Amino acid sequence: MVAQLLGLAFLLLPFLPTSLVTFTTYAVQINHNGEVVYQDTSVYGVVGKAVILECGTTLPDMYIWSFTKPGTEAIKAVVYDLGRGPRIQKLAETLGQLKIISNSAAVSIEKLPPAAQGLFTCQAFYDIEREPKVYYYYVHLTVRVPVSKPYLLMSDASPVEGSTMWMRCNLENGTGPIQYVWQHETRSGNISVFAQGNTSAINVTDVNRNHTGWYRCVATNPVNSESSNRLWLDTIFGPDIPQIDVTPYSMTERGYSALERETVSLLCQAQSNPASQYVWFYNNSQVYTGPQFTITKILRMHTGDYACLAQNTYLNTRSKKTISLTVYYPPDGPPSCSVQPALNHTSLRLLCSWPGGFPSASLRWTGDLKGLGQEEADTGQQTNPLSNTAILLPSEGLKSNNSLFTCMGSHPALKQSTECSTRTYVPPALPVCFAYVTNNRQYLMLSCSWDGGAPKALVWWEGPGGQGKGGQENSNILILRYGTARSGKPYTCHAKHPLLVQTETCRLTLEAPVLLTQRRVVSVYEGTDVQLTCNLRANYLPVSEITWFNNQGVDIQDTLKYTLLRTSAWANLTVRDTDETQDSGEYRCTTSNAVGGTEINVTLVVKRHPMPPNATLIKVMYNSRQRNEVELEWQVQNEEQGGWTGFILEHRLVSERPGRRGSSNGSKEEMEERIGPQVWYRNIIQDPEVRSHTVGRLTPTVTYQFRITPINHRTIGHSSAPKTPAEPRYNMYPAVIGAAIGGMLFAAIITALLLVYIIRNRNNNPRLHDMLFGLQHSQSRENINFPEDEVVGGSEGGIEDIGGSSSPGPAMALPRAASPLTTPTSQAPSPGDDNEPVSVTITVKATGS
Repeated sequence: MVAQLLGLAFLLLPFLPTSLVTFTTYAVQINHNGEVVYQDTSVYGVVGKAVILECGTTLPDMYIWSFTKPGTEAIKAVVYDLGRGPRIQKLAETLGQLKIISNSAAVSIEKLPPAAQGLFTCQAFYDIEREPKVYYYYVHLTVRVPVSKPYLLMSDASPVEGSTMWMRCNLENGTGPIQYVWQHETRSGNISVFAQGNTSAINVTDVNRNHTGWYRCVATNPVNSESSNRLWLDTIFGPDIPQIDVTPYSMTERGYSALERETVSLLCQAQSNPASQYVWFYNNSQVYTGPQFTITKILRMHTGDYACLAQNTYLNTRSKKTISLTVYYPPDGPPSCSVQPALNHTSLRLLCSWPGGFPSASLRWTGDLKGLGQEEADTGQQTNPLSNTAILLPSEGLKSNNSLFTCMGSHPALKQSTECSTRTYVPPALPVCFAYVTNNRQYLMLSCSWDGGAPKALVWWEGPGGQGKGGQENSNILILRYGTARSGKPYTCHAKHPLLVQTETCRLTLEAPVLLTQRRVVSVYEGTDVQLTCNLRANYLPVSEITWFNNQGVDIQDTLKYTLLRTSAWANLTVRDTDETQDSGEYRCTTSNAVGGTEINVTLVVKRHPMPPNATLIKVMYNSRQRNEVELEWQVQNEEQGGWTGFILEHRLVSERPGRRGSSNGSKEEMEERIGPQVWYRNIIQDPEVRSHTVGRLTPTVTYQFRITPINHRTIGHSSAPKTPAEPRYNMYPAVIGAAIGGMLFAAIITALLLVYIIRNRNNNPRLHDMLFGLQHSQSRENINFPEDEVVGGSEGGIEDIGGSSSPGPAMALPRAASPLTTPTSQAPSPGDDNEPVSVTITVKATGS
């Protein structure tokens, strides 16, 4: 099957239709009837760069890359892979650095040469072993060459204005289509597009001076864009009619004017290339060569005609211009206008002054002058040369607020008249009064101002007890010694303006400060922080700093105990970590101003927290035989009601146990000296839910006492009764049982060994054997033949019947022979049964003395 497919592939290579070398893209879907699938793509590459030619999206089982040069029909193999790895052909060396991308059939060509342009065909074979599928991928590779750096040529780099010239943009390399853009850069650096198109040459007709500048051409193709070096185009023209600039500039009816004894500069400029040569003439006499003619300290005798001649030596052309210069000196600066009050601020006076100048300036007033008489109006509108003028406007002639009066001044040295204006108007607001105290608190300043208005208003003070001050313009300050101000009495400021009939007033009523507080009595529990407030009621008069004094009458400053937060209108005191005995009492807040002082008291009541319930130790015991740790447990009365925040667990050394390891048996004084004073050592427990605690690192030879005390914040409750730790309990039952069992086992073993020994040695110890095992098979007998044996037995305690109850004393049963004292029911042994044993019971009663 593989050979058949390869044969089909190479048979198809010579017969590829030439119509496939187009840039159209089409694809035929895979048919399951064995039809070949074709796919056509176009790829663009750049000379010297890299390009990738794709052969499907997945790696085929076999593939063959071939190349067809444009204009030919020959198909030549470039690389193939028949399942054993790619094989690159010699033809690939002429197409660039060709290599296969791993895990695909795509081809990468680096350093692309122009010869690589053409048709690349990839024949791909899939599923060869099952149902083969064949794909033909036609890749049309177009190799583009970037444009090289162009260079610019001009037919004439210095054309004369009005002539014709051409420019050409030359290239060595570059594939088309190529677009050409011609750029023009002016002397100021502005760049604009002069021309553009697909031709490399342009013609410029009717060259003018605006064409002067730098030129460059930009060549662009689909690969890149390159710009040529710029060339300078210098247009020859001129000179134009000269332009004369006079500095300083001043025009009159007859021409230019200049101020006497100033430096006058005459600058002649005529557009020309190359630059013009300039010659100056004064009243037809040559006086200077160059573009700028400067006259230092010009005098009136320099008045006359000045001409500038401009020449272009390259074209041998010239032009000329003449001006007239008159030397004047006007008054310095503009006129000065003002309006002033007159007749104790009941009338107005208009003043206009413009001194100096030659000839003298002419001054005249314009504006609302209807209230003046004819003679006064003529004076106010004087047109003859005057250095200053003044007009008095009586109260009857004052009309409305915001009137404008203008003084017009004219001088022959000025092109137009110069004027100054003044306006009369009432201050826009009412007078403003306020008081302030100097830094050293020596004086109280009462200030009154009525800003604005023209002319300025007259302001004066009137106060109680003759405290006042005469009139001043615009503002007035009354100075009083600190503490001499009259409390509750008004101080009046009067303000008068010529445009108003009535005077305006403002008043200050000085008052001592008033302090306020949110609560006069503040109650808190001890241990908390509390804030005491002190506010100043709205008061315009500045006050001293608000000061706090504590319950001991001491001025309070910022410390760890007290925190002050203050502004000019209030001061808040924070008492931290309050204590019943230390912080309870009256706190005083004080302040003062220039009129008087005030204070306010705030009572702070610090309460103790309620007494906590009692606690009792229910367990105090060592937790080991080492006696270095004690376990304690306690309980609280009425736990459901609460009322405690923690506990104080205390212990103290009571005595030292003598004879212990590590201790000596000294005297009592030496023992007390080692133990030291009986001081309770505290251990604070802050968790109110804790009911047990272990105290460690104790001395084993020392006897301790422990007690528990509940606390509620800072309130300490009653201590429990001291208790000494108990020794730990031990369970002896297992040890006793173990010892008993061990003893029994040991006794049983000894008894068994003894019995075995007696049995094996019965002949050596017959009596011991008979005593333990009886008299069977023995010939020994014990006969009681004498009555004294029984008498002796009776004298010791009497004889009881066999089977009777024994006395409280000890009794011992021994074997004995028959006796005449035996009860009648006893039968004598038969004559022939001598070997049978006789059972005799002897009871002995012993009484203790």
